[in-house]
Amino acid sequence: MNPPSAPLQVAVLGAGAVGCFYGGMLARAGHRVTLIGRPAHVQAIESQGLRMQTQDFDERVHLAASTEPAAVAGADLVLLAVKSPDTETAGEQMRAHLKPGALLLCLQNGVDNAERLRGVLPGASVAAAVVYVATEMAGPGHLRHHGRGELVIEPAGRSAEVAQAFAAAGVPTEISDNVRGALWAKLILNCAYNALSGLGRLPYGELVRQPGVQDVMRDVVAECRAVAQADGVTLPGDIDAMVRRIAETMPTQHSSTAQDLMRGKPTEIDFLNGHVVRRGEALGLPTPANRVLWTLVKLLETRAT
Repeated sequence: MNPPSAPLQVAVLGAGAVGCFYGGMLARAGHRVTLIGRPAHVQAIESQGLRMQTQDFDERVHLAASTEPAAVAGADLVLLAVKSPDTETAGEQMRAHLKPGALLLCLQNGVDNAERLRGVLPGASVAAAVVYVATEMAGPGHLRHHGRGELVIEPAGRSAEVAQAFAAAGVPTEISDNVRGALWAKLILNCAYNALSGLGRLPYGELVRQPGVQDVMRDVVAECRAVAQADGVTLPGDIDAMVRRIAETMPTQHSSTAQDLMRGKPTEIDFLNGHVVRRGEALGLPTPANRVLWTLVKLLETRAT
């Protein structure tokens, strides 16, 4: 892959599976990337590079790594890939180190991370992004990619430049004026799959073949669609077809909720089914299917801790 004529300085804050995939793809294309993550991953990346085991290649990508949020200093582009509960904390940690004019791109689950980040970084250039990728960390510094990888990003300063950089790096990227609708569409997919995959410890392809699962998913999607409509969200495309496509295009992927539960870590369920429950309450709409899934995952979180 040929280096770009004007490489970007990129920092990835929260270099887990999603952050490592997008940061690694940009590094392969010649951009100067620093991954900011946990010590075990940083040590492995510093000594051996980031192993990117994808559907198309398996190679080690050499790039910088750090455990310190201050490593965002000088970055033209910051990819925020921390868990949704950590958004405000991450913003506060990097506030003093941000380069003027840097674009902060939120590569996170949930629909309100960009808004929350703007709340702690007033005046910063922040853009939401919708992420469609199946990845996991198979070990320290070892990324395993199971499929897809496209991005939909919000118009903001440098959005066009960043979208072009991603596209040149092999990441299909679209700039959309309806990112709120796209975020809600992704939220609906997450609400349909994440909790059920976590409760059953099953990948998507196997999950949808279990008795009753598709009926539950239809109930969840119907509730989400009703809440979105009442909240003034314009959903793009055929949501039902998008839900079916997840199992078809990512059959071996466990949801991030499943991965968290299997590792005894807190999940993002409060920002997925839990968000739909809260918005439903605020709008006077019942969301029993989402409430049951949210409650069951919270019970498993309690048992894990």
